[in-house]
Amino acid sequence: MSKFTVANVQTNSKRDPQDNIREVSALIREAKAKGADLIVTPEVVGMIEPKRELGLAKAKPEETHEVLAAFRALAAELGVWLLIGSISIKVAADKMANRQFLIDDGGNIVARYSKIHMFDVQVGDGQTYRESNTYRAGEEAVVVETPWCKLGLSICYDIRFPYLYRDLAKAGAEVIVTPAAFTKVTGQAHWHVLQRARAIENGVFIVTAAQTGEHAEGRKTYGHSLVVDPWGRVLSDAGEEVGVTLAEIDLSEVEKARAKVPSLTHDRSYDGPNLVSQELRKAGE
Repeated sequence: MSKFTVANVQTNSKRDPQDNIREVSALIREAKAKGADLIVTPEVVGMIEPKRELGLAKAKPEETHEVLAAFRALAAELGVWLLIGSISIKVAADKMANRQFLIDDGGNIVARYSKIHMFDVQVGDGQTYRESNTYRAGEEAVVVETPWCKLGLSICYDIRFPYLYRDLAKAGAEVIVTPAAFTKVTGQAHWHVLQRARAIENGVFIVTAAQTGEHAEGRKTYGHSLVVDPWGRVLSDAGEEVGVTLAEIDLSEVEKARAKVPSLTHDRSYDGPNLVSQELRKAGE
């Protein structure tokens, strides 16, 4: 199949996982009713809990995670493929993984991806973000076969590391998902240009379901869930409201863009400063 319909679910996640299950499930049902083949939800869709100790107390391992179980059951009920942007998975007494799941139309876990790049920044919005204090960074990049395309997996802050997207594209990805909880400050400055740049550089579709609005402890996210085609055109933009947006993915556009600008075949090695460390390169292999 050269064409399929993707839906971005844009939501405003709360502290209580049960509240988020109810709200996001309703949006997933809406997306399916509108004809989506693949539904994508944002990063940390199950819980936004800024307080570290509370987050660790609420997080569960995969085997007993109520959000994962609920969305797997919903995907099977609706007969739809679902990309859970990420949920907080307990991996140690003092650490979680910011982990993404691709669920097939039978409710089976097809792929997992744990966020590689930790958001340790102070962006000037009055908040301090230190993901590495709470989350364990992932170490493996993932490309997975779906009924429609080869899908590359990434999460939020990953978008600022172009070598990861290059490696995903060279591994065969035609569509790359980047579910996010982008801050409002960085979103206003960088969101659209980063998504378009990664699409253009690699000749891929970029699909980014996003959190929006004000969350616990005054944290604010930007919204604007996007679908960008391989030529850098924005096919859908959700703005700042909670809801569902759809776009048609025509995979022939990947071939067309790469034929016009075949930059994936033009990469070269060179002598000089080691601008990207081997440790970071390994994270994208």
